[in-house]
Amino acid sequence: MHNNEQIIKDFISAWSRLDATELAGYFAEDGCYFNIPAQPVKGRANVERFIRGFTSTWTETVWDLRNIAAAGDIVFTERLDRTKTTKGNVDLPCCGVFEMRDGKIVEWRDYFDMATFVNAMKG
Repeated sequence: MHNNEQIIKDFISAWSRLDATELAGYFAEDGCYFNIPAQPVKGRANVERFIRGFTSTWTETVWDLRNIAAAGDIVFTERLDRTKTTKGNVDLPCCGVFEMRDGKIVEWRDYFDMATFVNAMKG
């Protein structure tokens, strides 16, 4: 039995290293990353490319985990993602839902206000 809650805590902590390969490694080969305001990204290799692309201007990020709850293969998180970039800085409130299989993320759905992020990047 995998401790899905701990895996997701580790995943959230790993974001501070901004290593797209490491982050994609948390996903199943057929995993999906779905930022709800955008289109889903399917497949570990595509997830890695996507993360590498959108974090290319990031200089630092720390995700404050406010709440986490797990039931079987589902993990819910409430976070404040604090990110510094070359274009601006943002504190982005998020809720994430992770579906797990064999200790890997099968689907991650993140819910946030895209305007909060976009407006911060105009800085």
